[in-house]
Amino acid sequence: MSSPIADPIQAGLARGWDVIDGARLAAGRTIEADVVIVGSGAGGGVSAEILAQAGLKVVIVEEGALKSSSDFKMREADAYPALYQESAARKTRDKAINILQGRTVGGSTTVNWTSSFRTPDATLAHWQQHFGLADYSSAVLAPWFARMEERLGVAPSLTPPNENNDLLRRGAAKLGIATGAIRRNVKGCWNLGYCGMGCPTNAKQSMLVTTIPSALDHKATLITRMRAERLVFRGDAVDHLVCSALGADGLAPTGHTVVLRARHFVVAGGAINSPGLLLRSRAPDPHGLLGRRTFLHPTAVSGAVFKQRVDGYAGAPQTIYSDHFLDSVPLGGAIGYKLEAPPLHPLLLATTLAGFGQAHAQMMQQFPHVHALLALLRDGFHAESAGGSVALQADGAPVLDYPVTPYVWDGVRRAMLSMAEVQFAAGATSVQPMHEMAANYTSWTAAKQGIAGLPYRSHVTRLVSAHVMGGCGMSPDPRLGVTGPDGSYHGVRNLSVHDGSLFPTSIGANPQLTIYAVTARLADALARVLAKA
Repeated sequence: MSSPIADPIQAGLARGWDVIDGARLAAGRTIEADVVIVGSGAGGGVSAEILAQAGLKVVIVEEGALKSSSDFKMREADAYPALYQESAARKTRDKAINILQGRTVGGSTTVNWTSSFRTPDATLAHWQQHFGLADYSSAVLAPWFARMEERLGVAPSLTPPNENNDLLRRGAAKLGIATGAIRRNVKGCWNLGYCGMGCPTNAKQSMLVTTIPSALDHKATLITRMRAERLVFRGDAVDHLVCSALGADGLAPTGHTVVLRARHFVVAGGAINSPGLLLRSRAPDPHGLLGRRTFLHPTAVSGAVFKQRVDGYAGAPQTIYSDHFLDSVPLGGAIGYKLEAPPLHPLLLATTLAGFGQAHAQMMQQFPHVHALLALLRDGFHAESAGGSVALQADGAPVLDYPVTPYVWDGVRRAMLSMAEVQFAAGATSVQPMHEMAANYTSWTAAKQGIAGLPYRSHVTRLVSAHVMGGCGMSPDPRLGVTGPDGSYHGVRNLSVHDGSLFPTSIGANPQLTIYAVTARLADALARVLAKA
């Protein structure tokens, strides 16, 4: 009989890691450190490892709970409430765009689909030209990408794509559209296809099983179920961070307050939560930029049905992509989009499908034969694609207002057409765009005419996102960004931001690897500065 999967989290706890569960605190307390890091995802996890390895006393604050492979049962009903912001139902203010973000130790890296891309050269060139980020070039970042790729096992997939992804490859090939293979941050992957529910085999090299354990082995402290409420400023510095312990449900405060004091504070809660914390803290914002220019890669979805089984839930979730519709349009012209094939699971599919009643039920009844494509729109490079803005609700929780402009809707329309054409070229018997007024088209001719004539507006057209960027954008000029090229917050001498909220635009690719490389560079520089202080 095979031995059970080793659980590195349980092993680390047994070794004596310093982990504090806020739900179990019987009273408030004050903790001191060299560096306090808010968030344990891509930016927070990388920063924690590098700073702890430098000999600094690091405290990591995570609003979510500590879960591990022993808890990951590949069940949507369990995973979404436990591992995602707002039970995987976080939405923009008008409820028009659903946003998937992690809320657990490891953040979104614990639940993402492992797609790993370097920042496109065109994006970096745009940042240099428009935001003064002279050091953000492919040549400067290359060693940091290489470092993090080696650290996290980023490599080409060793197994052929599943049918869900291969349909994208075959359909695109028939149309003369180039595709490529997606590199993934996995080691010894079982190709189960349930990455979005936490990896039960620890193959995914998320922060949960890499940098966070390393930081804890280097004497860092992890505090879970702990909500960072506000940074308290004294002059031009952060004096301390006030946190609220959360109960066993991870939602309601227990009434116990934890105060964290440090020489330096790193905000790494992810775009939306990081600007939210800084807004609650009334951080300096002389130019009104905090929380603005927040980007989503607004994503359109096209469903299709095939005669053969697709079984989109089985196998590595994303292994094929196409940048044809990014490369064929000039940056700053009509909005471009990246094509990918998402994994399909019943709950996520059912809540994304357009329609209701019998039509919805019929599509779900064909679930093994259903295929889907995503089009990730590259927002942030045009005056009519300025992203959204994060604000605070009455209870202090952050919310993103993301207006979808006619410029973006034009991209959605073109993307719907592109995806349908690829799916019919791959042999689909019918295509169903995720649009409330779309028909179930049975030919490309009918789809081309129908999709072109649909009205594109919020709530009628289904949009989703798993990529949130911006809101604390970088620039050496405080009139163009709230943070500098080194991640430091303008006007505050001991505050940095280390996550995707730093990006001045979206990047036009899945962002995790960019966050890894950029924050590794920033954390390495910060460690050297603090070591001298």
